[in-house]
Amino acid sequence: MKVAIVIFDGAQALDVAGPLDVFAEANTILSKEQRYEVSLVGPRAGTLTCSNGMQLAVPLGYADTDTQWDLLLVAGGPQLPDAQPSAEFLTWLQHQARSATRFGSVCNGAFVLAHAGLLDGKEVTTHWADAGRLAHEFPRASVQPDKIFVRDGRLFTSAGVTAGIDLCLSLVAEDWGHEVAVRVAKRLVVYIQREGGQSQYSPYVGAGRDEDPIIGKVYRYVTEHLTDALSIEQLAGAVAVSRRTFSRVFAKYARVTPSAFVEQVRVDSARKLLEDSDAPLKTVAFNCGFRSATHMRTTFARRLDVTPKQYRQRFRGDTGTQARTHSAAGKHVAFQGLSAL
Repeated sequence: MKVAIVIFDGAQALDVAGPLDVFAEANTILSKEQRYEVSLVGPRAGTLTCSNGMQLAVPLGYADTDTQWDLLLVAGGPQLPDAQPSAEFLTWLQHQARSATRFGSVCNGAFVLAHAGLLDGKEVTTHWADAGRLAHEFPRASVQPDKIFVRDGRLFTSAGVTAGIDLCLSLVAEDWGHEVAVRVAKRLVVYIQREGGQSQYSPYVGAGRDEDPIIGKVYRYVTEHLTDALSIEQLAGAVAVSRRTFSRVFAKYARVTPSAFVEQVRVDSARKLLEDSDAPLKTVAFNCGFRSATHMRTTFARRLDVTPKQYRQRFRGDTGTQARTHSAAGKHVAFQGLSAL
């Protein structure tokens, strides 16, 4: 099975190494006839430097190959959203995608596919930090910002960095069955299927806060009055505008309803407490304005696809845990854009 990973100077190393390791581990399990033949394809043959300084030997330049690939993946990179791929490269990519059995991207490699028109009319995802920009610049793509990876026909796109591993594990499962993918995941010490979406990793709510002073004031008011009921009238009164003006401004700049905004601020405040404290879930729920721990759990499950307990276990960090363990024992952790392509 022939796989091409398209890379470039400044690529994110894990966008390349993650998929490479998944297929390499799969090859230790598969028969010789079944194995993946993975090739790195760059703007030219030679050595390319990743964003972390790691150098990769690239045997093929895109103009040197016209292989029909079973899978074609474009890796991402920190500055890739600003890159302007050359017309020659985009023509090559369009041709390769049409002939490939499957094609897709890791992280913001989706921007390259978008420039080639390969995301038009498709459901896709990318790194949470770039999802809004991708949706804005390429409105014909249906961007799903909370997904770890998305399949739409022959097209596969993944979220940021390590999500390329999730994507490639799913491809291995599709090719050779769930059991093989599980064995690969165990060898790599990763989940076969991650719980939750990208929302659990993205920063706290900031919708419209820097675009309009009213939204910024509402945000500050909500964070200072989390335990209040916080009706629209109360929020409008807090910033000294009419309900009509408040609703108009919110719709324009926050792009969510006031109730959804308040709920997100409460979720974000709870996330911070879960990360930074050992407070009981009931206490966190009360301090953040949820009716009960059950209400907080339901909201987390709907918004983040994880429970508060799972979130704390995942993001609390080792410092507090180690301190508690030791205490108990005492008593007993230069990009060059795709213009070169």
